Amino acid sequence: MSLLASRHASLSALTAIALTLASTVSPAASPQAATPQVRAELIASVTAVQPGEQIQLGLHQKIIPHWHTYWVNPGDSGLPTTIAWTLPDGTKTGDIQWPAPSRFKLGPVSNYGYENEVVLLTPLTIPNSLQPGSSFPVKATVDWLVCREICIPQQVELELNLPVIAAGTPRQPGSPLIDKTLAALPAASPWQTRVDTTSDGLLLHASGAGIAALKPAEVWFYADEWGKTAHDGPQTLRIEGDTLALHIQPGDAAPSAGSPLNGILTIRHADGGVSAYKISAPVSGSAAIASTAPNTRDDIQLGAALLFALLGGLVLNLMPCVFPVLSIKALALLRHAHQSPAHTRLQGLAYTAGVLASFSLLAGVLIALKTGGAEVGWGFQFQSPIFVLAVAYLMFAVGLNLSGVFTLGASTAGVGTTLADKPGYAGSFFTGVLATVVATPCTAPFMGAALGFALGQPTAVLLAVFLSLGLGLALPYLLLSFWPALQRLLPRPGQWMERLKEFLAFPMYGAAVWLVWVLAQQAGPNAIAIALGGMLAIAFAAWLYETSHAVRPLARHGSRALAAAALGLALAGGYAGIASNVADAAQTRTAKVAAKAWEPYTKARFDALRAEEKPVFVNFTAAWCITCLANERVALSDESVIAAFRQTGITYLKGDWTNQDPQISAHLADFGRSGVPLYLFYPGGNKTEARVLPQLLTPATVIAALQTPSSPKLAKE
Repeated sequence: MSLLASRHASLSALTAIALTLASTVSPAASPQAATPQVRAELIASVTAVQPGEQIQLGLHQKIIPHWHTYWVNPGDSGLPTTIAWTLPDGTKTGDIQWPAPSRFKLGPVSNYGYENEVVLLTPLTIPNSLQPGSSFPVKATVDWLVCREICIPQQVELELNLPVIAAGTPRQPGSPLIDKTLAALPAASPWQTRVDTTSDGLLLHASGAGIAALKPAEVWFYADEWGKTAHDGPQTLRIEGDTLALHIQPGDAAPSAGSPLNGILTIRHADGGVSAYKISAPVSGSAAIASTAPNTRDDIQLGAALLFALLGGLVLNLMPCVFPVLSIKALALLRHAHQSPAHTRLQGLAYTAGVLASFSLLAGVLIALKTGGAEVGWGFQFQSPIFVLAVAYLMFAVGLNLSGVFTLGASTAGVGTTLADKPGYAGSFFTGVLATVVATPCTAPFMGAALGFALGQPTAVLLAVFLSLGLGLALPYLLLSFWPALQRLLPRPGQWMERLKEFLAFPMYGAAVWLVWVLAQQAGPNAIAIALGGMLAIAFAAWLYETSHAVRPLARHGSRALAAAALGLALAGGYAGIASNVADAAQTRTAKVAAKAWEPYTKARFDALRAEEKPVFVNFTAAWCITCLANERVALSDESVIAAFRQTGITYLKGDWTNQDPQISAHLADFGRSGVPLYLFYPGGNKTEARVLPQLLTPATVIAALQTPSSPKLAKE
């Protein structure tokens, strides 16, 4: 689903908060209909039609005070008015001609639409085949969304019959509203226009006579497609001579270089009058513009981003996600610490190369997906149940290898025993790859700002930040391999190392168990049986492979063929089984939500709570994020925290990013984040800013963040 389609699907869910879902149908053969909020009438530019001529039909809407309908681009939420025509054969219809809209704000939501009164015109070409004396019946099914604090979808059916007269026959004029509306429609721009890309947005230039004399009270550009510009972003005007420059913040679907930016430029004059001009300006630049949504994102420079990424990579070594691989790194370091300094340094460099190569590959995949329009971020691959299953199988296989169930020869060095073999450069490289794979479910302190900055930057900058993050992850092992004084503190190799190697298989098994649990959250309880069955097949394949070393060639080839078949069965069966269970699991998760102390996050629910000025706590999490799970167990599930939520009337929304969710991706991007966890507290009042909590929580941290000057004093638990 495209970003635009997914966002509009979520916006249409806003209608679910309506207190009344009104659907009014007009009486038969009537050009008028009314709902409690809108009176609609079908009008025409003529009182009778002539064969072959072009006329204008208009939908005239009168809207009660404080309510509004929507423009072709409704803004952050809403739906545009649509008209479905039923006309005689041969009639040609044009697109709706949209008058210049107004802006409406409701909390953090900014919409484009109409209040009080609007006429939407549609040009029609009458068929030449119509005979004078007959009639030209017009039927229109009209749908609109009308909003105040709530939004109500409405539908009416209108019908108008116009007599057919011969060409040249005198007739009375049609509705005067038609000519009035035509005169007020946005005019073609009298100026030359272009759009330049800047480091922080778009710069719309208009040049030509008359600009120097303008003394506008306000200038605003309305893009006619959703997401091209930030709907609530400030637009800064500068007029120098005969040139007008308007700085605009790009939106979530910012225009790419070479494409036109289409919309309406409105100029509100000091006397209250408004001029509107159609704009279609080419966008200059070499790449798509990154969204710069105006929220609480902290702007950082490249140097700071590289430093934060390096620090975040260092901290990743202490995160629970990476702990199983730390055991392999420790074993490899002990194995090689008392060999020649050159050999030890090469081991450290090989490990670092594995980490950096993996981070480069990860950055390349992110770049490719973002170029294709996908909303992705840190740890995105764990949103795929197939990837989670593959990593679970890998962890299990590494554990079998460390337990001695099977060993691999030199031809496959780097996948199994060579992690501990004496040469082991490929094994050290693979250890770096494995460390990267299991590190991606975690977000460490400092990482959020660095990754949020990187994902909005050109390819070279994004790659530099990811390599800095990888260097931070590899740095402790690299320093140990280059620092002889630290190496002398390590114990000498001995028989105990074989026992330690076998013991270190158990963190691998533990990681596999955790990943199977993650898989069950994504694909349902049946996924457990699928994963365990695949692991059984892998263990059988490993045993067959190992026992085939000491048998005759024919038996060895047969055993290894059977082992390959078992391995193929595990992979193919796991893929097919998991793929068929994902949809059912989503329904099961939804059914269990009602019993929780939290509500599932949706954009519509969040916007509704903010519009009602209620305090909201948002937890963006994922089942594959161990940091998130630890915070939920330690802090967010604590009785004192739950009691504080209830006592202060806070609604707790939980955004589950275990599987891809464009709504959550967009909210994360608003805060410069590309991964979870992210914890936000919005105090009551629709103009309050969000408080961003630390990525490592305690009950005291959460309760302290909830305190506001207007909050009741929280009771001690």
